[in-house]
Amino acid sequence: MKIDIIGDIHGCFDEFQQLTKNLGYDWKSGIPIHPDRLLGFVGDLTDRGPNSLKVIDIVWELWKKQLAVYVPGNHCDKLYRYCIGRNVQITHGLETTVAELDALTQQKADAYRKKFIELYEGSPLYQVLDDQQLIIAHAGIKRGDIGKMNKAVKTFVLYGDITGKKHADGTPVRRDWAKYDNGKAWIVYGHTPVKEARFLGHTVNIDTGAVFGGKLTALRYPEIETVSVPSTMPFVQEKFKTFA
Repeated sequence: MKIDIIGDIHGCFDEFQQLTKNLGYDWKSGIPIHPDRLLGFVGDLTDRGPNSLKVIDIVWELWKKQLAVYVPGNHCDKLYRYCIGRNVQITHGLETTVAELDALTQQKADAYRKKFIELYEGSPLYQVLDDQQLIIAHAGIKRGDIGKMNKAVKTFVLYGDITGKKHADGTPVRRDWAKYDNGKAWIVYGHTPVKEARFLGHTVNIDTGAVFGGKLTALRYPEIETVSVPSTMPFVQEKFKTFA
């Protein structure tokens, strides 16, 4: 299996387009196509960035044509709940995606909602690929939970190994689960912005904070090489996690 897995895009469409071009994908048909590779997405396609709906459009079309695999992130989960009419707080970036939807006609906005609902409902919480040698999960997954599906697993996959405590800015305190992982299959995840892709054992965090002025990064598998493009967004130092 040959796949290029892209970190949290968060509506940064221009960076996504440039990254895929740098990876050898052709956009002549309107979507990025490679003769012998797939694209993978670790979730958080939307929110905070300028072009969330454009990203939904492209990822949905790739997914429909079986040219990509996708797993939802916590922002995807919240947008899904918004799209199906649940009562969610329009904060922490969701307001930018909602503003894009509100700027459209009802018919067009409904079409985007329908696409996103279809993508979300038609995709697994995490992907187990290449004869179980590759796992894609938004915030990671414990080895012992691979193959399981319950509320605790969903919370971990979407939000990471949360402690229940909160930082001063309201974000949850998370344990560094990857530090203690010692499995053989590659776990590719995002969720926590880092300045450079973080390799620990057979885990790699590829959220390099595109929406916070960092980079948008892809992991090429099975080569296990990263390719990045710089962000056009303003740099926000405090959004990046540093590890001891």
